Amino acid sequence: MKIKKEDLPTTMQDGNLHMRAQSDCGGITIGFNELPAGTDFTPLLKGLNHDSCHCPHWGYVIEGKMLIIYDDGKEELVTAGDVYYWPAGHTAIVKENLKLLEFSPTKELNEVLTHVGKRMAELSE
Repeated sequence: MKIKKEDLPTTMQDGNLHMRAQSDCGGITIGFNELPAGTDFTPLLKGLNHDSCHCPHWGYVIEGKMLIIYDDGKEELVTAGDVYYWPAGHTAIVKENLKLLEFSPTKELNEVLTHVGKRMAELSE
């Protein structure tokens, strides 16, 4: 299977935030995400275990910077050119407009994204 990033289905779009993903590629979801500086996932994860993302992610930062904050308090800045692995138990704040290619287990990612969608609706009321 192959797919152009432009042909990945949009999973979330709001202003300059554009998340695309092809789910269930052998149990993995392939994502291409464009996130504006200032995007903070922390309030969107509230209500999940430890108020953090329980889905591991593997990927590559094409451009920009993002701060990852782990449940144990450790912080890590990923920048353009970095290949990463984030285990379950993290949140993130975009520090500089970001583009990344990401691979995540479909089941866990869908659980997190369903929760994020509900939180976005609650926060916009």
